[in-house]
Amino acid sequence: MGTVLAFDFGEKRIGVATGETMLGTAHPLTTIHAESNDDRFAAIGKIIAEWQPEQLVVGLPCHIDGTPHEMTRLATKFAERLKRRYNLPVSFADERLTSVDAEARLRETGRNSKTAKPLLDAVAAQLILQTWFESPHHVIPS
Repeated sequence: MGTVLAFDFGEKRIGVATGETMLGTAHPLTTIHAESNDDRFAAIGKIIAEWQPEQLVVGLPCHIDGTPHEMTRLATKFAERLKRRYNLPVSFADERLTSVDAEARLRETGRNSKTAKPLLDAVAAQLILQTWFESPHHVIPS
């Protein structure tokens, strides 16, 4: 039990969400905008130091039919780096259509695409984490 951080990995931005295993509810946290990997991992390191997670979750992108593509490989590589750098368990969650769902949810709050853009990746990370919490493979201890 404890805090979980989830990541919506992208080549330009990384959305981050947080949640507690006991509650099983995810919340958007932030979006990391950094050009270099060193800057990205420095920002992630600060978030990990602040939130002290027990678990990390990375959204695993794939085609709608479940077949992998280039972003699948990059997200897997990102997850491997997280595990090595921070010595924390890393799981994957299906992220198909999370960006589309996140955009629709933000639109429902009255945001247009311009005002939603800064929040989009963090909300996508929230949906990734919520998917992980609700996965039959993820069991919350009673």
